[in-house]
Amino acid sequence: MTTWLTSDSHHRWLEQETDRLLSFGRYAQDPRGGFGYLDADGRIDASRDVELWITCRMTHVYALGSMMGRPGAAAYVDHGVDSLLGRLRDEEHGGWFAAIGADGPTNTAKEAYGHAFVILAAASATAAGRPGAAALLDQAVAVHTERFWDDEAGMSRESFNRDWSEEEQYRGVNANMHTVEAYLAASDVLGDRELLDRAARIVTRVVDVYGRDNEWRLPEHFDLDWNPRLDYNEDEPAHPFRPYGATVGHALEWSRLTLQAASSLQQTGRATPEWMVPAARDLYAAAIRDGWNVDGQPGFVYTTDWEGAPVVRERMHWVAAEAVGAAAVLWRTTRAAEYAEQYQQWWDYIGEHLIDLDKGSWHHELSTSNEPSATVWPGKPDIYHALQATLLPRLPASPALAASLAAGNLGKA
Repeated sequence: MTTWLTSDSHHRWLEQETDRLLSFGRYAQDPRGGFGYLDADGRIDASRDVELWITCRMTHVYALGSMMGRPGAAAYVDHGVDSLLGRLRDEEHGGWFAAIGADGPTNTAKEAYGHAFVILAAASATAAGRPGAAALLDQAVAVHTERFWDDEAGMSRESFNRDWSEEEQYRGVNANMHTVEAYLAASDVLGDRELLDRAARIVTRVVDVYGRDNEWRLPEHFDLDWNPRLDYNEDEPAHPFRPYGATVGHALEWSRLTLQAASSLQQTGRATPEWMVPAARDLYAAAIRDGWNVDGQPGFVYTTDWEGAPVVRERMHWVAAEAVGAAAVLWRTTRAAEYAEQYQQWWDYIGEHLIDLDKGSWHHELSTSNEPSATVWPGKPDIYHALQATLLPRLPASPALAASLAAGNLGKA
């Protein structure tokens, strides 16, 4: 069938959008180290500290740009790697600070979310062949293995204080989702099948247990024994990292990661569990059912309650980006026409409402009437989700993006 996913002209547009996003992010470098939080105009928001997760995401995307032959991208990767080996690293206690300001660390917590992104950034920089990246990746995997990986649970712990002596009394699926992403990326770069097995264990528990048991509305928050806390943050439903209820975009992201894990297991000669592809389809379908156009306006709501009713109705750009990625990988896996049709539908929405042709990048948040808003995500902090949405349709389900680019897979899916 004819579809955008196989269209050379659409792929050329995706490449142009990749370059437009990389151009927008070029002012994010903080000369003292790391990458700053970008405002709506693409300039560093001086009121915000340099944060670990943004620094890692930007290092990752410019590593991808470097491997695509974008002149100047390598300098951004090196800047990120140097910052992660220097300014953002805790030389005394190990690991990485969550945030740092002009006079030193401003958030000394050791967070699984940020540390997963250190692995991702280091893996991508290593695939790109940048100096210091391999040593950074070894450090990042070692810290995560020692401090965060809970082998008995088959999941990642959440966070600690600076010297690792106090652990937060919380477990979260968001950090585990990005741990899956990071482990898959590092496994491909290092040839470390243990990391792939860990990723598969996380996916199994989150998707095949928690997702299946909750009608594919994924619980996000847990106690230390992994009992769901379904009322967590009910009084702060629009939290940017720990919102109340089910997060529509995470179901889409887990759908894609489940398929990536399945493909990686198959490619390495491991048995792929039969539940993986059907579960990925069910997760995606539930997210579309609960999240898309449910209040009379196009777009995905941010969160729903446990019956599927919208809670936070603002539209986040990253949810639409993840819908694109999930639809693309589902189509490549199943060749079902519905995913090709929805893939085009998601891009039409993005093109009409999210892409900012005036100031660059994508609006990170829209109101229920699809006008720019800033209740959860002011500005345009980084380009990670949007840029990945321009690459996933042009690459196979696995290996991960950086390893796939290094293998010359772009445009051959």
